[in-house]
Amino acid sequence: MRSAALMLILFCFVQTLSAQKIDTLFYESFSGNTLNRAVWNVEVNNRADNNEQQAYADSAGIIIIDKGLLTVKPVYHPGYSQNRVKMNDFVSGRINTRNKYEFVYGNVSARMKTAAGAGLWPAFWILGKGKWPDAGEIDIMETVGDPTWASNAIHGPTYHGNTPLLSRNIFPSGTDVTQWHTYSVNVQPDKLTFSLDGVVTYIATKEMVEKYGTWVFDNNKYLILNLALGGGYPQGVFKMQGSYPGLTQETVDKIKTGKADFVVDWVLITKN
Repeated sequence: MRSAALMLILFCFVQTLSAQKIDTLFYESFSGNTLNRAVWNVEVNNRADNNEQQAYADSAGIIIIDKGLLTVKPVYHPGYSQNRVKMNDFVSGRINTRNKYEFVYGNVSARMKTAAGAGLWPAFWILGKGKWPDAGEIDIMETVGDPTWASNAIHGPTYHGNTPLLSRNIFPSGTDVTQWHTYSVNVQPDKLTFSLDGVVTYIATKEMVEKYGTWVFDNNKYLILNLALGGGYPQGVFKMQGSYPGLTQETVDKIKTGKADFVVDWVLITKN
């Protein structure tokens, strides 16, 4: 028993070390007991962006750091409001590195897993420093609760919202979004290359983008991790109707019982 436990500890240690490389620009392992506020901002709002059904709050019960993992755990909280913009029945978490860590080019990746459930909308993405969409958006991983796929997309001044520059990536047989995967994008001056577990899923070249508008990905950028609930994207995919746009009752029940977690192991940026 001791030998097996020791082997497991060594395996996890080696796996963590392997995430770091000598050309590392940024590495977040979520060690310690609290979020590193020198690197991450916690967003607080209850606007109704994209008709999403959650407010974002700064709470240790929602943004959890434990055993080297970041867990975003949404909660059911009827009538929640930290201001009077909008009442929400759900609260979730969103963090970013704006003004604390920014970069221009590099290979950006994260190891993560998420619960499935129609309307759960976790994302790992990048925003350009400036006004949206003029400064650009790179979506490295998005899913809206279908366990069979995750998507990549990019947005800019004249190709945002229902952007033509996207890819829906089906997981190999026997795997799904609830298992650990590494999602990546390599940001270069002339192209963005997306990968899932080391396999290229989509390439958007500068030439491709300029068919739709201006290439805007040579600026300072920052990272975002969040778990949205419901809203326009999942509602468009699943066509569900109900009390909460973009959320099924089954998913609401998952949130109520604490089974809707979005979990991140590490985030890494290396030089190209």
